[in-house]
Amino acid sequence: MVLCVGKIRLCVALVDGACLNEDPGDGMISVVGWDIGGVNVKASCLVMEEGKFRQPRVVSRPFEIWRNKDNLPEVLHKVFNDCTLEFPIQAMSVTMSAELSDVFATKREGVLFVLECVGDCFPNIESYVLNLSGDLAPLMEACNSPLEFAATNWVASAQWLSDRYPNCLLVDVGSTTTDILPILGGKVCVEGRTDTERLSSGELVYTGFLRTNLAAIVQSVPVAGRSCRVSSEYFAVSGDVHMILGYLEPQDYTCPAPDNRPPTIECARSRLSRLVCADTEMLSPPEIEEMARYVYRQQVLQIRAGLQQVISRLSKLRRQPVIVFGAGAFLGEEAAAGLGLKIQNLESDFSREESAAVPCLAVAHLLAAKMERES
Repeated sequence: MVLCVGKIRLCVALVDGACLNEDPGDGMISVVGWDIGGVNVKASCLVMEEGKFRQPRVVSRPFEIWRNKDNLPEVLHKVFNDCTLEFPIQAMSVTMSAELSDVFATKREGVLFVLECVGDCFPNIESYVLNLSGDLAPLMEACNSPLEFAATNWVASAQWLSDRYPNCLLVDVGSTTTDILPILGGKVCVEGRTDTERLSSGELVYTGFLRTNLAAIVQSVPVAGRSCRVSSEYFAVSGDVHMILGYLEPQDYTCPAPDNRPPTIECARSRLSRLVCADTEMLSPPEIEEMARYVYRQQVLQIRAGLQQVISRLSKLRRQPVIVFGAGAFLGEEAAAGLGLKIQNLESDFSREESAAVPCLAVAHLLAAKMERES
């Protein structure tokens, strides 16, 4: 069954250089959009005046919720303060994916925990939560059916961008996962809604530019001219591969390394060598780089397989552009190029920070549009 999520039409004009340190006046809308994930908390502050948006402020903070979920309120406060600079906010909207963390016994428990934290942290701000059908519901209402609000960040991205790109294939490569979202006729035509359904449809590929265990990408790698099976221990992650190959800067290695050592090329080589139960005394830098290139190619093929599965269901997409975004957009670009598809990077229309945090920006726009319609 194909689910077509209706879009919300909205203006995306920006007024550059505007500051966010004044009270909203009559006819102004000021909102914050949240994307509360299991490894990052992201927020965007959006102000609209006379139908035009000022330059949004986007803030992202690494936070692995399973390490200490009770610190989430503190993180929410810090991100909010950094994002708004004490600017008065009229309302907030929320998407999430943190509920999947195994610190929670069930997704239901995870959703309710996140919603409780938001409500407790910001009791005086009207808050809405995006559901899997693309509707914004009041926070208290969301508590009555929590599973409808689990893993909805992709919904925000697709629903918002479908207005600007009415016929395309959206590809969002994040630190942990890749979303593949078909847009036709301005509608989000996905086959799956839940994580499990989306994994089955190819619309969710559990591979990302930073945190993916390499044993989830490859079963063997080339070593000294031979194929060598890999260890399934948590020795290295995809971020190590991309750092070695020059796709990832140290400051963007925002998760703790498997060995808790620094995000340097030397340490990344050490981690990668352990994938085959070796070390940097046993393998040379060129040999380790050869391994890295092989892992990189296999990760691209994982994303390409998802693209092929989605396109095989909706053949019209072969003639439409692939809009890539997320911090790992380079992986999506190469996967699409391998299929001969037309590619457009979202950074051509948005800043690098905005492209890497589309869901929180999107859900802020959706809320602003809702408020404008109802005003």
